[in-house]
Amino acid sequence: MKKFLALWGVWAITVASAQQAPAPAKGVPQSSTGTISLDVTRVNFLFAVTDKKGRFVTNLVQDDFEIIESKKTQNILEFVAESNLPLRLGILVDTSNSIRDRIRFQQEAAMEFLKSVLREQDKAIVVSFDSSAELIADMTNDMDKLEKSVRQLRAGGGTALYDAIYFTSRDKMMQDQPMHKFRRAIILLSDGDDNQSRYTREQALEMAQKADTSIYTISTNITKMPSDGDKVLKYYSEQTGGTYFSPFKASDLSQSFENIANELRCQYNILYRPEPLKTDGLFQPVTIRVKTRKDLIVRTRKGYYAPRS
Repeated sequence: MKKFLALWGVWAITVASAQQAPAPAKGVPQSSTGTISLDVTRVNFLFAVTDKKGRFVTNLVQDDFEIIESKKTQNILEFVAESNLPLRLGILVDTSNSIRDRIRFQQEAAMEFLKSVLREQDKAIVVSFDSSAELIADMTNDMDKLEKSVRQLRAGGGTALYDAIYFTSRDKMMQDQPMHKFRRAIILLSDGDDNQSRYTREQALEMAQKADTSIYTISTNITKMPSDGDKVLKYYSEQTGGTYFSPFKASDLSQSFENIANELRCQYNILYRPEPLKTDGLFQPVTIRVKTRKDLIVRTRKGYYAPRS
């Protein structure tokens, strides 16, 4: 536990120092304290649309979509098809004892993903987690630095999976503003087990949702028998608009990574003002659907957290 607090204490101090007196982001009002304040009366959703065969559909227009919140159709204020948003990626690698014999697989998978997805305008961090979470490489587009950080990973200890998601979402994925100008995703390589976290599964999910971060999970369970950990991985992906993968070996991931890369690039962006506006701080379920085509599937997070008045 001391290791956990120390590591994340250093991370938090580093983040605070880096963000001291930041340059104002264009279009985002700043408070007198330098803290970013957002227009909480408007809600933004980034999402992908596929057909039943998993092929991306990129030629839809605003009138094709319907947003339902509080059993009421919402008025769309802004709509755009996004194809070139900068990516902010969190590569979370399980280094606990439970995956000791699969650490090489995870390293290969993480490096393959970074090579296939990252472009000059994109950045990624690498976080390992065993008994605690540790920032191995901070936000960068330096591929050599990212690869080196992945190669040095070693297995040992318990599993603090939920803590890794919680702190990555809170301390890293919300740094770049305004949030709707970036596409954020966590790539989680793990068996899904957790026995060491301070935070719960639901608290980690809440933080990822607040950070508007999709979680793509890659199971390291090679028994071909579904486990409780696989259920956790599927849950995170389903709730955040990501995807769950269960490959047998790293080479099986090529097509999966290509699909993730395409999905991160082929996004629609919708902005609306909720009616009625909730200020209770609670989770608000939202449904986005293609009203003109019942055969299409919208993949996005399940809702958002309302501001608290």
